[in-house]
Parts: sequence; C-alpha cells; structure tokens
Amino acid sequence: QVQLVESGGGSVQAGGSLRLDCAASGRVFNIHAMGWYHEAPGKERELVARYWSSDGATTYADSVQGRFTISGDSAKSTVSLIMENLKPEDSGIYYCNAVVRIAGLNYWGQGTRVTVSS
Repeated sequence: QVQLVESGGGSVQAGGSLRLDCAASGRVFNIHAMGWYHEAPGKERELVARYWSSDGATTYADSVQGRFTISGDSAKSTVSLIMENLKPEDSGIYYCNAVVRIAGLNYWGQGTRVTVSS
C-alpha cells in the first residue's frame, strides 16, 4: 500500500554531515508517522527519529539527540533526516519507516548505507 524510497546515504568523515531523504508513494493518506531506523551489523533496527504526520511532532533516540534533525512535509509525504556531527557508531543502514494509522502496520524502504570513518 505504501512504498518508501530513501536517498542520501554515503561516506563521510567523523564530524561531518549527511542528509537522508525518504519519499512515500501509494496510499499515503493512511500514513500516521514516518521515521528513520538505524541498523548496525549484528544489531536490531533501532528507531533514530520519528515524525508524526498529523501534528508535526518529533522524537529522537538519546544517541542522536542534538545531532540529528528530522523534518517532514505531510503534503508531499516526505521525511528528511539531517545528520550532523556524525560518529563512527552512526554507521550502518538507515531505513525509512512509515506507520499506517488505521492498522498500525509498518512499511519499510530498501535502506541506504551510511559510513562514518575517522
């Protein structure tokens, strides 16, 4: 019902910045929230930041608070993650996520890789 496409991953030195973008298509009127999850090798996917489409509220993981900023455009069904002061532990795959309001179902993008090196 919802398709998510991420862009903006890449390699950067520690302390650098990247911007990730996610575009949703399909039945976007069902989307309750969109966000970004981080998956490091051998680790579970963990929520990095979330944006609620209805009111623009945001939430962040403690590990990225003050460094990452999520923004959304409900009219365009897009969400962006501005990542600043990147650390090596931020490396991994970042997945865009959308939550469908009525059923609480989750949709996932294919993921985009971020590599942070010293």
